[in-house]
Amino acid sequence: MSENTAGDSGTRGDSSPEPDADVAEGATDSRPVVYDLAPDCTLEDAAVDELYHAEVNGVVDYGVFVDLSDAVSGLVHESNLNGDYAVGDRLIVRLTEVKENGDVAFDDVDPDDYRTETVAHEPTVSRVRGLAPGDEVTVEGEVVQAKQTGGPTIFAVADASGVVSCAAFESAGVRAYPEVEVGDMVHVSGTIESRENALQLEVDSLKRLPDERAAEARERFEAALDERAEPADVDPLVEWEAFEPIHEDLRDLARLIRQTVLAGRPIRVRHHADGDGMCAAIPIQLAVENFVEAVHEDPDASRHLFKRLPSKAPYYEMEDVTRDLNFALEGRARHGQKLPFLLMLDNGSTEEDVPAYENLAHYDIPIAAVDHHHPDPEAVDPLLDAHVNPYLHGEDYRVTTGMMCVELARLVDPSLTEELEHVPAVAGLSDRSKAEAMDDYVALAEDAGYDESDLLDIGEALDYAAHWLRYSEGKTLVNDALNVGCDDEARHEELVEFLSERAERDVERQLDAVDDHVEHERLASGAHLYRIDLDEYAHRFTYPAPGKTTGELHDARVKETGDPVITIGYGPDFCVLRSDGVRLDIPNMVTELNEEFPEAGVSGGGHLVVGSIKFVKGRRSEVIEALVEKMASAEIDEALSSTIALDD
Repeated sequence: MSENTAGDSGTRGDSSPEPDADVAEGATDSRPVVYDLAPDCTLEDAAVDELYHAEVNGVVDYGVFVDLSDAVSGLVHESNLNGDYAVGDRLIVRLTEVKENGDVAFDDVDPDDYRTETVAHEPTVSRVRGLAPGDEVTVEGEVVQAKQTGGPTIFAVADASGVVSCAAFESAGVRAYPEVEVGDMVHVSGTIESRENALQLEVDSLKRLPDERAAEARERFEAALDERAEPADVDPLVEWEAFEPIHEDLRDLARLIRQTVLAGRPIRVRHHADGDGMCAAIPIQLAVENFVEAVHEDPDASRHLFKRLPSKAPYYEMEDVTRDLNFALEGRARHGQKLPFLLMLDNGSTEEDVPAYENLAHYDIPIAAVDHHHPDPEAVDPLLDAHVNPYLHGEDYRVTTGMMCVELARLVDPSLTEELEHVPAVAGLSDRSKAEAMDDYVALAEDAGYDESDLLDIGEALDYAAHWLRYSEGKTLVNDALNVGCDDEARHEELVEFLSERAERDVERQLDAVDDHVEHERLASGAHLYRIDLDEYAHRFTYPAPGKTTGELHDARVKETGDPVITIGYGPDFCVLRSDGVRLDIPNMVTELNEEFPEAGVSGGGHLVVGSIKFVKGRRSEVIEALVEKMASAEIDEALSSTIALDD
């Protein structure tokens, strides 16, 4: 190295003085600044007339070539040199000119005293939305997936405008950039290519942002995310004063769902497997899938990021949560995905859901519930990120989950409004809601081309399909039956006619089987009590299931008597309860039964007038007799009507 090699004010590990060594604390440092460019800096990070640290990379007759960074090089002409230099020597230069052809010229300078400031590369950052094949870009965002294939490593990187897949190749099947993890803020540079009808960024460079810059980038990212996550400004389909506070809760949840999609997190929906549950889940599925497609450059993203599954029980069972958790952990291990956001629909508000939620809490999986069952907010709210339930605003089960979720879907994607106008009426009629808004919902559906008999048939078809689908999604079948996301109106009509007629036939066959075996008594309150042993006298393992059978029998007796009616359908270790005109308060009865028969393992719940209870098989007689005693003393309230069709 020559004697003319420059020092760097302590930034390169030499013996030069520290930058501020001669400056008193708080005083202005008037020394000239010499900039030290980071290796990835480009000419965009440099400016004419500024001073830079440089290193000689070549010596020619007419001067020396110097590097300021990996991408910034130029010539110090011999006329502007202050001494002799060899390759590897360091010096300080002034950038004097950037020529039209891209050549860069420098002067050799030797300041008496100076301070060094490092310069990090600040690339021109492109938004994901709007990228096109052939573009050479740098994207700033969060890594939301890191998937190893047999060839390249695929990183999904999200900014507030969208998510793009980035392919980085080390060698076949070898993890590229192993230091980069899901959740990191990065700059990824490369060329946009088209791969199987999807845009993909072919990576030249992928770098984790340093802590301070990552924090600044995350703050920008989250602020932009919040702005784009804002729900659509739409009013409810019908004017309903009771619905106004619920609508505000739905807006908050819609914002959370949109944020989840924008952040690249999968969504998993669990819904009750009945008409109202499907009227809740199908609009949400369509809205979320549409938004995923608007955010992700991969047209198959919605298939990987959204999953809808029915639940038979009126609460989140350990069997279901174990399956969901296993699926989520496998997705993270095999595909590098974030753990999912769980959305519970027509389910999830009660103390029975707590063990399953606590299991998910071990992995910090976010959960939200939209439900109209009588809630236990003190039990579930600490475990939920959002909870929408009419009981929380002084309303009750007459506001069905399907009604709420149609509005939630419209807040996520308002373009669905016309397609969903009939769905709240289907949900309400399926659950036999007596809400004051039902007339308005039915009128809205009629304007959309559905009369009340059409709506009832659709609800029956959904129940019938749900029974046979069991734990399967049945997406196309259910969409066609509900006529949401269906591309063939004639097929919808034929399918509903077929399914609803089969359902009606099977219900009649079931009622014929049980009718002669129904036990009847008149309670002291004046209410009729009907009991049926479903295990002995009903067709099992076919449609309708015990809950539906009890409901149909109950409805028939209500029509026959016109009086307050209670119906109990029971099996070896369960019973289903329905009531019209009697305030049963089933959740409270379950609590009392547990206190009276701790060994009977009583569990379950529901609404004031409809519910299901499980117990130890050997204590069935004691539990049911105690239940009847409580029913006999229950208050007569003819304004109350059962509305929910329970399954097994």
